[in-house]
Amino acid sequence: MFKTYMRLLGFARPIKKYAIPYFFYSLFYALFNSLTFMLIIPILNTMFDANYSFEYVEKLPPLELNQDYLATLFNFAYSHIFEQYDRQNVLMLLAIVAICISLMSNLFRYLGAWTMENMRTRTLQRMRNEMFSRVMDMNVGYFSDQRKGDIISKITSDVGVVQFCITNTLQVSFREPFLIIGYIVMMVAISWELAIFSVLFLPVVALLIGSIVKKLRHPARTNQQRMGEMVSTLDESLSGIKVIKSYNATEYIKQKYYAISADLARLTLSMARRQQLASPMSEFLGITAVGVILVFGGSLVAKGVLDPGGFIAFIAIFSQITRPVRTFIDQFANINQGIAAGERIFSIIDALNMLEGAFAFLIMTANRIYACRDKYGLRPLSIGKLGDGWVVSSETCAFDVLGAEFVRDVEPGEIVTIDKQGIRSRDYSMYKRHEMCSMEYIYFARPDSDIDGCNVHAYRKESGRLLWKEAPAEADIVVGVPDSSLSAAMGYAEASGLPYEMGLIKNKYIGRTFIQPSQELREKGVRMKLSAVRSIVRGKRVVLVDDSIVRGTTSRRIVTMLKHVRIASPPMTDPCFYGVDTSTREELISARKNTAGVCEEIGADSLVFLSPESLLKAGSRKELCMACFTGQYPTALYQSPEEANKDVKC
Repeated sequence: MFKTYMRLLGFARPIKKYAIPYFFYSLFYALFNSLTFMLIIPILNTMFDANYSFEYVEKLPPLELNQDYLATLFNFAYSHIFEQYDRQNVLMLLAIVAICISLMSNLFRYLGAWTMENMRTRTLQRMRNEMFSRVMDMNVGYFSDQRKGDIISKITSDVGVVQFCITNTLQVSFREPFLIIGYIVMMVAISWELAIFSVLFLPVVALLIGSIVKKLRHPARTNQQRMGEMVSTLDESLSGIKVIKSYNATEYIKQKYYAISADLARLTLSMARRQQLASPMSEFLGITAVGVILVFGGSLVAKGVLDPGGFIAFIAIFSQITRPVRTFIDQFANINQGIAAGERIFSIIDALNMLEGAFAFLIMTANRIYACRDKYGLRPLSIGKLGDGWVVSSETCAFDVLGAEFVRDVEPGEIVTIDKQGIRSRDYSMYKRHEMCSMEYIYFARPDSDIDGCNVHAYRKESGRLLWKEAPAEADIVVGVPDSSLSAAMGYAEASGLPYEMGLIKNKYIGRTFIQPSQELREKGVRMKLSAVRSIVRGKRVVLVDDSIVRGTTSRRIVTMLKHVRIASPPMTDPCFYGVDTSTREELISARKNTAGVCEEIGADSLVFLSPESLLKAGSRKELCMACFTGQYPTALYQSPEEANKDVKC
């Protein structure tokens, strides 16, 4: 509930623009409003106390929080305005002071109300714009599961409910507490004994009303849903009236509408019964407390501890303190309706959050481009500037080809919109991670690309250096498997001091083989793709550096002549469901065999994999998706490899 409320307040940005002035307006309003009631004491004493005598005050005493100080303050002002005491002059001065205080109180009340109205209107505008923008940006498939009337209800009715319920609670969160504090201070100044009773009474009211408010949230959410259903039924009935009449379905549609309307009425009455109970209950408890105060305060007056004027002023103030308490309670009794409407609004705004997994969308319309990246940051997406225009690419190397300038990466959970007005962005998810797929650095990306600020060639070269530290080998030369392993092989050679040689040649017309759909195609592709430079490797102790071993197809082919194998990634033991064609664990050689078994399978003298820790260290990364190496998937798609394989087999 609190999380939804804070998100809704985000539409009131910048909140400081409204909150800071409203804070001071409420503070001064509460101060002057409280002083108004304190004027009751000198008025009553002047008019009805036969023993009242005026005391001339030449010098104002130090500040004290009590009734005597306020009387002295009034006498000080009177002494410096009038030459002699006259009851009529006292009443005239009190009237002028009361008018001035009331003017200031209502002035700050107006300024506060205007500030809040400005915030409410701007908030409503932003919410409607955001809702309509999100609806228009949705994929067409989204509308197949959504009723048009329900969407209209969310944009109109729900937004209106949120506008009043949520902003009103923010309003009373400032003003009413100041009023309550001001009244309590004045009551303490009159009589601390009576004030203690009053302070103890207020939490009792809050607890009783809170028990009522707590029961409102679920009916409020259901009420908003029924309203959407009713609008949808109305829209569908009017749009398809000819079809309804032609099939003689008028009575059926009427009964359907009546049923929804009756359910909505029942929910509304159920909520109203609880909401309307809050204010009368607080008022009844307030009158009950006044009755107790009359008895207790009357005894203090009889003992001479409290003068009659102060006693009447105390009762007047206490009767007023229940008003901000009731307002505070009433608004927060309605907050559940606003929260329920807000949750329905966020069901549209958060629609992209329903997508799980890895994606980098680029959607083009006649006059607009949308670029969107998954909230986990599994796939790269970058923005560049080309003259006066903008370009978007999954790899930054494309910008170099076009002559474009790299600007920034699209952040996880971000939607970037590009049109004739320029570029703008918004977040569709509050949950964000930076778990870039480690295979982008290891295998997929071109060496001249930068991913999340890290150059791919530099990353692979550093992983080669770290691989040598973890697994040095006695050899004569270092050979890399073209093309994605060459950078790692260079790093291994530099760290070890061994010469780097081009011991394997790749056929440029053959693509990547491990993503081929069948084993037969993969083995055929390897035979055509790689061939050894025999004059370079013959008779040499060779360290073969490869980026990974997936199924072992490539390694079995090339290790027949190249013996010491070093892999610049951990063993791939788990299937990937984020774009790599490895569906089951049975396909992965490292899932079926340990390192020694894989070494024997491919015919190598030695085999060592890079550790997961070094995989992070190579790019100074805190997070990477290493699900295919560790089985820990960043999304909720599968909780375990067994569950994933079960789905595949079905």
